[in-house]
Amino acid sequence: MESHPSDAFVFFGATGDLAYKQIFPALQALVRRGQLNVPIVGVGRSGWSRDKLAEHARASIKEHGVYDEKTFDRFVALLKYVDGDYREESTFTRLREALGGAIAPLHYLAIPPSVFPTVIGGLARAGCVQNARVVIEKPFGRDLKSARELNAILHEHFPEESIFRIDHYLGKEPVQNILYTRFSNAFLEPIWNRTHIRSLQITMAEDFDVLGRGAFYEEAGAIRDVIQNHLLQVLSSVIMDAPLQSAPSALRDEKSRVLRAIRPLDAQSIVRGQYHGYRTAPGVAENSTVETYAAVRLFVDSWRWADVPFYIRAGKCMPVTSTEVVVEFRRPPREVFGELVPSLSSHLRLRLSPDVVIALGMRVKVAGERMAGEDVELVVTRQPGDAMTPYERLLGDAMRGDLGLFGRQDAIEAQWAVVDPVLGDSTPVYDYPCGTWGPREATRLLEGDDGWIDPRH
Repeated sequence: MESHPSDAFVFFGATGDLAYKQIFPALQALVRRGQLNVPIVGVGRSGWSRDKLAEHARASIKEHGVYDEKTFDRFVALLKYVDGDYREESTFTRLREALGGAIAPLHYLAIPPSVFPTVIGGLARAGCVQNARVVIEKPFGRDLKSARELNAILHEHFPEESIFRIDHYLGKEPVQNILYTRFSNAFLEPIWNRTHIRSLQITMAEDFDVLGRGAFYEEAGAIRDVIQNHLLQVLSSVIMDAPLQSAPSALRDEKSRVLRAIRPLDAQSIVRGQYHGYRTAPGVAENSTVETYAAVRLFVDSWRWADVPFYIRAGKCMPVTSTEVVVEFRRPPREVFGELVPSLSSHLRLRLSPDVVIALGMRVKVAGERMAGEDVELVVTRQPGDAMTPYERLLGDAMRGDLGLFGRQDAIEAQWAVVDPVLGDSTPVYDYPCGTWGPREATRLLEGDDGWIDPRH
């Protein structure tokens, strides 16, 4: 199906926090690159005027973007504003008027999921959904059942190819680099399987607490917040088969295929933790059992990956802030030189933050007469530069109709199916001190392996 560019950009929640921190800077950047030259219509319910929204946008870009007076003037010339209650038909009537001659708008819902049905219904009754696209923010539901319900609501008015489920993590340059590294280096493919790979670990560590977002975290927890979405998507990028062609649909086909092959979690495959002091944070229940740390052991039921353990852990109040993937290769079947060699001697490290690192670990001989060795890493390091921000990349793709970096219904539901059996209080939550790597109980997941890999080493 041939894709057409959207001829207007509408964003609900224009006066909200997400718009202030991310959307306005991304939109100005798109204008600067010449990729956005259509009406931009903000919709909010704060009683604002168009001039107040423009000044709000200026403050946003100065604080969170790269402010340029000439580019900002071009951006503001495109900006319109509609203020009103999302429950009132008049709000959507005025939106239709603000769109003017636009016949293929993109509607970005930077609003709570609970408001999605109201807004989508209002758009439909005002004649704003024909030939339109819709972008929705995660979370895409709270579990498998609610994800299916949300998809049913979306499909009442939009075909699947017009629905863009945005996960900003997929727009990050280092995450893009995983796919590029996988499929631009032919030497990896012959060893990218259960014969040569012993295990894989993904760590997403943050050295800070919930930062005043206790009420949000009480609703989410680490599994819903980052494992079900960000980290399962990273895993799929690492272990998926090569797409048959460069079309976005082919990339999504392969991601969906490997996500559907992941075995659902059970109580023996997860350990949940909560850092000391979480229950005293504003908005947190004094007897909360919500996890601020989760570690899981996954298996993929495919010929390529059968019986290979995949470990994922994510947590707050860890010793460092770092996200990385470590692929552990198998050692030779015989240690010719009689050494007791650590299994991690042979590995590939893909660090996503705070810096971008690709490192290949191997064993080399130390100087001297003895045939003895040491572990080394061949490292390529690149500090984040003037890269395109995730929202700039993703919103630009959505305007062009490029679905490659957005979640598809079957993939989203497959991700929920993986974690659905262990959501809530189905397993205990263990305390851990701030500044540590989580509860000691998490080590039981790695029976037969050498333990969790420290990103600092």
